[in-house]
Amino acid sequence: MSRRWIQNPNRCADEYLDGIEDFIEFARRHNPGATRIRCPCRRCNNTLFESIENVGFHLVRNGMIETYSIWNLHGEQVDHASSSNAPRVDNVEPIGDPNDQVMGIIQDAFPFASTNINQEGEEDLPTPIDSAEFEQYEKLLKNANQELYPGCENFSVLTAIVELMHGKIKYRMSNLCFDYFLGVFKRMLPTDNCLPKDHKHAQKVLHGLGLGYEKIHACKNNCMLFYKEHETLDTCPICNESRFKMTSQNRTTKIPQKVMRYLPLKPRLQRLYMSTHTATDMRWHKEKRVDDDVMRHPADGEAWKEFDRTFPEFAADPRNVRLGLATDGFNPYGVLNQHHSTWPIFAFPYNLPPWKCMKKEYMMMTVLITEDPGRSIDVYLRPLVDELKDLWTNGVRTYDKSTGRMFTLRAAVMWTVNDFPAYAMVSGWSTKGYMACPVCKEDVTSGWHAGKVCYLGHRRWLPWDHEWREKDKEFDGNTERRLRPREWSGDEILEQLNRLDFAPFGKTVSRTRPSTHLNWTHKPMFFELPYWSKLKLRHNLDVMHVEKNVFDTLVGTILDIEGKTKDTIKARLDLERMGIRRGLWMNRDSDKVRRDLAFFSMKPNDKKEFLKFVSSVKFPDGYASNIARCVNVDGGKFTGLKSHDCHVFMQRLLPVGIRHLLPEDVVKPIMLLSRFFSQLTAKTLRRTDMFQLRHDIVQVLCKFEMIFPPAFFTSMIHVMVHLPEEALLAGPVNYRWMYPIERLLGELKKSVRNRAKPEGSIIEAWVQYESLTFCGIVVRRANSIKSAETTRALLLPHFSGFSSFPQPSLSAVTSATSGATVASLPPCHRSLLATLPLPLPPCHRRCHLSHRRCHRSHLATLPPQPPCHLATSATAAATLPPQPPPLPPQPPPLPL
Repeated sequence: MSRRWIQNPNRCADEYLDGIEDFIEFARRHNPGATRIRCPCRRCNNTLFESIENVGFHLVRNGMIETYSIWNLHGEQVDHASSSNAPRVDNVEPIGDPNDQVMGIIQDAFPFASTNINQEGEEDLPTPIDSAEFEQYEKLLKNANQELYPGCENFSVLTAIVELMHGKIKYRMSNLCFDYFLGVFKRMLPTDNCLPKDHKHAQKVLHGLGLGYEKIHACKNNCMLFYKEHETLDTCPICNESRFKMTSQNRTTKIPQKVMRYLPLKPRLQRLYMSTHTATDMRWHKEKRVDDDVMRHPADGEAWKEFDRTFPEFAADPRNVRLGLATDGFNPYGVLNQHHSTWPIFAFPYNLPPWKCMKKEYMMMTVLITEDPGRSIDVYLRPLVDELKDLWTNGVRTYDKSTGRMFTLRAAVMWTVNDFPAYAMVSGWSTKGYMACPVCKEDVTSGWHAGKVCYLGHRRWLPWDHEWREKDKEFDGNTERRLRPREWSGDEILEQLNRLDFAPFGKTVSRTRPSTHLNWTHKPMFFELPYWSKLKLRHNLDVMHVEKNVFDTLVGTILDIEGKTKDTIKARLDLERMGIRRGLWMNRDSDKVRRDLAFFSMKPNDKKEFLKFVSSVKFPDGYASNIARCVNVDGGKFTGLKSHDCHVFMQRLLPVGIRHLLPEDVVKPIMLLSRFFSQLTAKTLRRTDMFQLRHDIVQVLCKFEMIFPPAFFTSMIHVMVHLPEEALLAGPVNYRWMYPIERLLGELKKSVRNRAKPEGSIIEAWVQYESLTFCGIVVRRANSIKSAETTRALLLPHFSGFSSFPQPSLSAVTSATSGATVASLPPCHRSLLATLPLPLPPCHRRCHLSHRRCHRSHLATLPPQPPCHLATSATAAATLPPQPPPLPPQPPPLPL
């Protein structure tokens, strides 16, 4: 018989009553002699045992759990082998009563509460049931079944607390504010209500849903952790510094000098499979990913595929977790006069599909350090590396909610994501000095120019017979006969590190290192992982910071901004010393020596025109910040540009604004550089495009060497040559840059309440956020505490699908450098125009053009690579909807 009656909201219907009779008969038949069975009503949720008669009464009064269509807890056998790859009916997200949803959350947090009992009477338990864990489960179950007040049908105690705590975190309420409103609500409710009286008691109710953290004492000088065999020591054996602060003799509690917070990784990985919302998605990279020439996910990269070929046993189970690690420091006080830095370390799983990967709710904080550790970061990585080694070697027994079976969960770190200073800390290779490039290593071409180290020699990446290799005066005065720098494998690096002796960690150790160490500062602890030396890509260059630094250097030079330009007096004197580019030498015609304006810098009038253009541009809500506030027209400079502002400026505004303000020989490579970053940072990448970008960026850097002085070529300019290669290895950059991490750090900064103990505030707020994010009701209703829609989208919802750039001027940016056609666009791009309510341009409305003629005109002016609007084929023009209401006045077109 069909079980659709379970979804019937009318519990008095004949279909529903007949279904209950069938269920009771089924339960009697499969549980002969049993007087009490699990009650599947919405209140009991298969966690309480009732008599068969009472079960039927409960089902009529409360209704059956809407997702319980496979009666496995009442004797029905499930073929797990055949259903492991198929969608399960009992994993459908519940709807309606929030109390049912909270009961599902409890079952996710404590899988033993809903595991199947086979015919032999043995339970397939996820783990041995701990008495403390079972006690937490009983408390949560009691609060989930307890009405908020007698007669309340909409909220239980647990549901009310989850909703209130969600509001507290979303709107950043202080504990005092939360206590005040709890008191108000408690007085509003009937006197016999069960609402907690303050925040402390509310936290105790949710304690069972949290995962907690460990406090590990550290040496004041970052020498070591008081961990494992050193846990009982009172002084550091390296620097003899005391473990505890000096306090009064009457004080019984010892206060440690420094504390590291460690959040165990295993239970957080297990919850990815204990939750019905993520268990199936963790196999997406193997079961649902499309394998073609387009790279949409890190699993499409060569590094992932090479890892699978090297470790086939690990790759055989798609549930094994591939992790990325990221770290960065931030000032928790938000003010520059406080010299304090907090360093969290995050882990994030790459198994998830693109629409979930790198989202805040799936990021896991693993370590929280109280200050900048420098190269001693390996000291604080010790607990994490130990756990990662165990996860690789032994794994951890985990309950898979999607299949109902136990399996051994293993995990591996694919790579790290850091900015350039943190790259040096984690990789062990210093990013300063003559060998600052961590990819080229000692084979990098560098020299002392204009009082600093600069990195030239990009002709080495050109073909062997390229004409630019023979030119000397146009470049650095020498011809180029060398090949590109060699690539170092992980085994070669490990062999080199094993031959070196490094000083112990700590602040008191001398930082001088012998020349034989090259730029190595220490042996990274990650090499203790058995697979680390086999990875093709261990550390990623952060495209976010690379793009920002390149933008600052380029714009500061072409605008000749004091303090930011690389065309300084020292740079001009350096050109004289090298005997190249006589047109840029210092002018000594008069009594005074002066630096004339270079041909690659804008004249004062052109600079003012460019700045006015930038200040007049209007972006749609959510696309970029108000860049106009950063423009100082009178001062001729930009101030306060953030990383994302530079990202938008580099790709959208710079190539448009400079076209008629600089010589063509300068504009062309800058436009090519803009297109390079635009294609590199796309959400989907084609391998053929990445091969082309690898060629283009070499051309750009070589042209820059013929235009700008050597002082222009900082380490950030140089590392651009390696970005296409990393994209081929690891896939799209939006999984490997710091934007998600920086946004998360901003959220952590806002959670600081106690300025005397910022790390304590951060870790408590994070653990609380973890417990609420795990609650399925919060994930579905609030989308894991994401921000609300923008004001413009709320006020003008019918404009949300319109193009923000109806002018054809932006299409000219890429038309000269790309030969794409409408037919080469993805099918979704070609078909979307036929379904969106696009408005007619003002000129078409005045001329009363038909929709078909308007559509043809649109295709004629369609940009080859439209940033915001999409194209369609001419055959779908007849399906365009009627003309919508007229738009508000459009902004003036961008100057060409």
